[in-house]
Amino acid sequence: MKRVTNCSAALALFLFSLSSAATDGPNGRAAAALYKKYCAECHHADRLGAMGPALLPQNLKRLKKGDAFDVIANGSPATQMPAFRDRLGETEIRSLVNYIYTPLKQMPEWGMKQMAATHIVHHDVELLPDKPVFSADLQNLFIVVELGDHHATLLDGDTFTPIHRFPTRVALHGGPKYSNNGRYVFFASRDGWISKFDIYNLKYVAEIRAGINTRNVAVTPDGHYVMVANYLPHTLTLLDGRDLSPIEVIPVTDANGRSSRVSAVYTAEPRGSFIAALKDIAEVWEIGYSGTDCSSHPGRGAASDPSLPRRKGCFPVRRIHLDDYLDDFFLNQEYSLIIGTSREGSSQVVDLDKGKVVHKLDLTGMPHLGSGITWQYQGLTVLATPNIKEGVVSVIDMTTWKTIKRIETLGPGFFMRSHENTPYAWVDVFFGPDKDAMQVIDKRTLRIVKTLRPEPGKTSAHVEFTKDGAYALVSIWDMDGAVIVYDARTLKEIKRIPMRKPSGKYNVSNKLKRSRGTSH
Repeated sequence: MKRVTNCSAALALFLFSLSSAATDGPNGRAAAALYKKYCAECHHADRLGAMGPALLPQNLKRLKKGDAFDVIANGSPATQMPAFRDRLGETEIRSLVNYIYTPLKQMPEWGMKQMAATHIVHHDVELLPDKPVFSADLQNLFIVVELGDHHATLLDGDTFTPIHRFPTRVALHGGPKYSNNGRYVFFASRDGWISKFDIYNLKYVAEIRAGINTRNVAVTPDGHYVMVANYLPHTLTLLDGRDLSPIEVIPVTDANGRSSRVSAVYTAEPRGSFIAALKDIAEVWEIGYSGTDCSSHPGRGAASDPSLPRRKGCFPVRRIHLDDYLDDFFLNQEYSLIIGTSREGSSQVVDLDKGKVVHKLDLTGMPHLGSGITWQYQGLTVLATPNIKEGVVSVIDMTTWKTIKRIETLGPGFFMRSHENTPYAWVDVFFGPDKDAMQVIDKRTLRIVKTLRPEPGKTSAHVEFTKDGAYALVSIWDMDGAVIVYDARTLKEIKRIPMRKPSGKYNVSNKLKRSRGTSH
């Protein structure tokens, strides 16, 4: 069964009408030409965001024009944006800055009607067999995202043999999420497409475009509900997890009507809620999904009839006011605390039960808390985080919230991973000249015990472990890249699996059991 309404022509016409918004006059046309040549590939021809974020005044509220000039000239390690100072002069960069701060004549709308027009149902899940069409340990499977040619590979974590390779939407972001004990996996692309894939049958079930520029997706363990965090428009979108039909669009605004992008949304299973951090408003939202059945909400089936009446506020929104924005954050194992930071360097601990900030952290630079992990060290529970601006891993006592050790690395890092069954934590050196290095930290001594260079000259990143922690898998971020399998005990290479710029690798068991050594 396949159900879709084709709105491509109408959408293209609408976007074309927007593209001339900031090109009036010769200066505007020159800036538009520069944008098309240097920026459109990553940020969309109409500045609506693709691999990179949308470049519109609404999404640049916290970035001053002078800072925007510096980002274009010198690049941004946090977003992997290159420097353009060797290709563009000062006048050209200033024209680009003025261009991206020019409002569109009309902001694109993306609500229930627009979503419904993109909704595709490939297969009725009730008609698909409930047994896998392959033999493997279903809890030791990996989904490997290959950014190089927009594919994903289902990998057997016992034999390290690819089971199935399939195409994805362009520029996946935020990490796939599993439901129904690992049968289904949900993907989100930068340009708002949400896709549901049936691992058992190796088929896409449904897709929908839930936003224009999307950050990530969260899914309830039973697959009943999907929440989508959007940069553009400033919304959270609730979908029915069974066929991705839209249930509700939640405008993200504060009490004064000021809107915000959503930094990220996560499922807090122990609390029966979604947790969303906001990028432009100093608030965290907790949206409870337990105790209310939204599947019978009038929105179900809206893809076929978007004119159906809607009941507002299917799930309650609880607002928690903060001292500062949360650009990046970490949730503890019990999902009772948020440890978050802003791009400006302010770090805070938020108690979700008390609904307030309870501690400040003495972190410097730009810690990547979204890649934080925890373990037991000398009777303490510690949180360790890499840093995007500094070559350091900070180890924090989660009782006193003091930094007990700063482990110096070869340079700024992005991903850090471990497992309950290994004494080691692995951290990359994603930024800088030593990007080919992978450093191994002994969790018992807080010292680096090994520096690996899996492929000299090529970026090493994103370690993930098998479900038992016996093997560590490393990505080589290159078009002629690979996933390299290491013995997690001896640190010896076991196997290389060629892939096209492999990014994240996501183990079913580690994700579902919320391993301390990986992001959730």
